[in-house]
Amino acid sequence: MFKKIVYFLVIVVFILLNSVSLSSQNSVSIENKQQLEFRHDNDFVLFTDRYYSSGLFLSYRKLLSKGFFKPNREQLDFILQQEVYTPSQTQSTNSEIFDRPYVGFSSVTASWSTATESQLFRTDILLGIAGLNSGAGGLQRAFHDLVGILNSPLWVNELANSFHINLYLSYVKEWQIAPTPFGISFALIPNIALGSRDIYVAPESVVYFGKKNKVTNSISYNRLGVEDNELYFALRSGYRRVFYNGLIEGNLFGDNSLLTQDSTNNVLFFGLDLNRRLKRSDYKFGVRYNSAETDTASGHAFVTVSYGLRF
Repeated sequence: MFKKIVYFLVIVVFILLNSVSLSSQNSVSIENKQQLEFRHDNDFVLFTDRYYSSGLFLSYRKLLSKGFFKPNREQLDFILQQEVYTPSQTQSTNSEIFDRPYVGFSSVTASWSTATESQLFRTDILLGIAGLNSGAGGLQRAFHDLVGILNSPLWVNELANSFHINLYLSYVKEWQIAPTPFGISFALIPNIALGSRDIYVAPESVVYFGKKNKVTNSISYNRLGVEDNELYFALRSGYRRVFYNGLIEGNLFGDNSLLTQDSTNNVLFFGLDLNRRLKRSDYKFGVRYNSAETDTASGHAFVTVSYGLRF
């Protein structure tokens, strides 16, 4: 797994070094106040099919001309998402040996954020459904059947249907270490989650290398507005202090699932990103890794890709 990540980093550096000068010469400013973005997460390309197995996300974003603070500093995001989680023992019917429960999760998230050139504050409210009624498990099985994937997960003792509500708070503080074209920036991002799905505190740090806009309108934070082209890669690392994980332990406010487990309290996570903003299009590619989320599980990596069209 670590060799694959190293190979990815080498490719990123090569692409960035050969493209950053072109990006600088062809930068443009376009007033884009709305965006539609599709994102897909999957671990299949890394030859695994377990834990956070896949995710689908459809986002709509709008930069507000008027708000509580200065014009064009506030943004609304709305996200439809569906996620699939499975144990590593996908071919077993004995749930006693599972290292995490099966669960599908579908939700809608509404967020509000405001930013300056070096800071951002964001708050998200999530409403979701876990279990069979989420449709996520059924979609995974249908997709596996459609493409002829053998040994599809059996979905034994999936978490029971339950409704979830969660609040997320995030703050960004960024410092520029070196100017563009081959710029270097460093960001600290504390995150807090409260609700029936997640309760955690998760400080994160990110180092950006390449041509990147200020926080106010950078692809790094899904910001819109008048912006130049961007091309950079990023190294991410963080620590999550978990107090509750509703997709492993069941709904915090009551759950009648046949199988739940305790989640680990300490999770480390890392990531690599390659992001490109070109005219009206946003392209993102990343690799994510996190340490074990239960005592019997192991670490897990997956790939995330997305395309956004601004208008």
